[in-house]
Amino acid sequence: MRLHSVFLRKGCRLPDRLDPLREPLENGWTQVVDLDAPVFGTMIRQAGWHFMQIRNFCTRMRFGISRKNAAERALVHTLDGIAQRFNAAELQSVQVAKYFGFHVATVSMQPRKIQQQTSLDCLSDI
Repeated sequence: MRLHSVFLRKGCRLPDRLDPLREPLENGWTQVVDLDAPVFGTMIRQAGWHFMQIRNFCTRMRFGISRKNAAERALVHTLDGIAQRFNAAELQSVQVAKYFGFHVATVSMQPRKIQQQTSLDCLSDI
């Protein structure tokens, strides 16, 4: 799990010339492989589309029996918390601590919107 990784919601439309390698997750999201958000955003803009970032972060916490288990559970839970109007998200932070034998992970994601038009009408209720 790398900071600034990009996650795409199932059904997210991308420009015709852009088809990055993706790994599916269990909750209807996919992770873009080997491209971080700045590079992916540049590719989107070069295709004439927009990769908008929203300031409202989504942060969730989950417990696990290992650092990896806690982080993966928190990641999935955080993606589930991204509003439906956003079709992408960027991983901003992962923090894991150990308490009483359990690992507690906190994950923060930044909602993103990939779209062809420049209008923000769909985001007016933020």
